[in-house]
Amino acid sequence: MKIIITDAASKWFHDDMGVTAGNGVRFFGKTYGKTAVHSGFSIGLMRDDEPHKPIATTEKDGVNYYVNDRDEWFFKGYDLTVDFDAENDGPKYEYLPNQE
Repeated sequence: MKIIITDAASKWFHDDMGVTAGNGVRFFGKTYGKTAVHSGFSIGLMRDDEPHKPIATTEKDGVNYYVNDRDEWFFKGYDLTVDFDAENDGPKYEYLPNQE
């Protein structure tokens, strides 16, 4: 699994979440909601500077973005691109099939 953070998304994380170099953001699956690839589940995110058994990580502008092993079920078979959605003033997610 790959995580891709666009420049616009990185700016949103810095400006709206207040992350700075050395901080971390964890993506996870949560019940309720809907994504393009899951019904009944949605993606969550939280500031978390201490990854626990990450299965995917990427660094952008000094911030570490990752998914832990306990959320592998949600992302299995997909790469995640995080971009900024100006209409909703927040992140938007694209799930791209991979060869896992």
